[in-house]
Amino acid sequence: MSTRTFISRIAVGGICTAVALAASACGAGGPANTSGSAGTNTVNVLVEAGGHAELTGVAEQCKAETGVTANFVELPYDGMFNRLSSEFSSGNVSFDVAALDSVWLPSFKDAVQPIDELFTDEAKKDIFPALVKEANVDGHFIGMPAWTNAEIILYRKDLFEDAKNKADFQAKYGYALAAPTTWKQYQDISEFFTKDGMYGTDVKGAVETEWLAHVLQAGSPMVLDGDKVVIDNAAHKEALDFYVSLAKDAPSGAAQVDWAAAQNLFNQGKTAMTRFWAHAYRQIPKDAAVAGKVGAAPMIAGSAGVGGVPGPWYLTVPKATKNAEAAKKFVKCAYDYNSKGIESSLGLAARISAFEKYQDQPGYESFKPLIETLNGKATATRPATEKWQQIVDTVLIPMLQKAVAGGDSATLLADAKKQIEDLLK
Repeated sequence: MSTRTFISRIAVGGICTAVALAASACGAGGPANTSGSAGTNTVNVLVEAGGHAELTGVAEQCKAETGVTANFVELPYDGMFNRLSSEFSSGNVSFDVAALDSVWLPSFKDAVQPIDELFTDEAKKDIFPALVKEANVDGHFIGMPAWTNAEIILYRKDLFEDAKNKADFQAKYGYALAAPTTWKQYQDISEFFTKDGMYGTDVKGAVETEWLAHVLQAGSPMVLDGDKVVIDNAAHKEALDFYVSLAKDAPSGAAQVDWAAAQNLFNQGKTAMTRFWAHAYRQIPKDAAVAGKVGAAPMIAGSAGVGGVPGPWYLTVPKATKNAEAAKKFVKCAYDYNSKGIESSLGLAARISAFEKYQDQPGYESFKPLIETLNGKATATRPATEKWQQIVDTVLIPMLQKAVAGGDSATLLADAKKQIEDLLK
């Protein structure tokens, strides 16, 4: 399951979100509407489930302010790419605005319009740097980030504040027990809490993002440097060796642990820490074993600084739409009222100021760590190649699963390089 699929399915409680508007559809087909007629104030907006929830407040505000009405076409994540590919190829689109997963931008760059006029100097200052960079393809801005996310550190605050744990940790390691700020501290804390049926952390062998964050922190582009495959360089090996080293203080079967499994382990009180998407902090069930006991901290820096892998989605305007003027008005509304997304079930935004608006409010303690992580010196988005998801599914995840099961990292990385080079030919 990809990162984005996890967020849309798990974080908002299923493929069809409970807050869907009556005008939306759910299912691979969706309504067979055509794009809005030229000059009208109605736009069809193609989204996946989580995106609909994120944009509901924006749509209401946009209608009140500009008169533009959004008619949502809601599809499951797994069906969106095929729908987009089919309609973009035909040149006859049924939507005026499309929410695109970041990894799709390279695939559809020639089918969407530049929206450079929306990226003013003021706007660019209020969007996380990695997202500004990713939105610019071949010299033009083609997507406005609507929401983003990144992994931060979630930890059991009650365990960290327990007097006996604090005394025992101080005696064993020679420093105070607190949210980790170095990876050595993370290792020590993981070791300390691995006892009595509990584990210090988790290792997710079935997803690639955490290992790639370590690659960024070690100072290398992830997997590709331009057209060159660099997955076998020293930084990738250092990151992989460190990632695998944490498995001794994590539940067994790491090769099969994905986002959902790791979230369940933490919420059930089986792990003391987890590196996880920041939105999950606010979505811990009230009846969970850890409810009210969780703290949040930024992603930890490596030698290259704090680095995380964002998970943004972008609003785009297809070249084939007959209603570009109203479509661009809606995209601008999504920027202007970006903080409305925080009021949704997913609870995310893309503007720095939107997160800052809520960061000091009770219940939003994850936002400061998220801002720090997204602004991290080493934070970077995924490589701009239309083959990225294929690389993840057929090379990176199988390689990670073999690594956490005891495979030799140098051999695995060399094999991965050859596989990726073959895919890119």
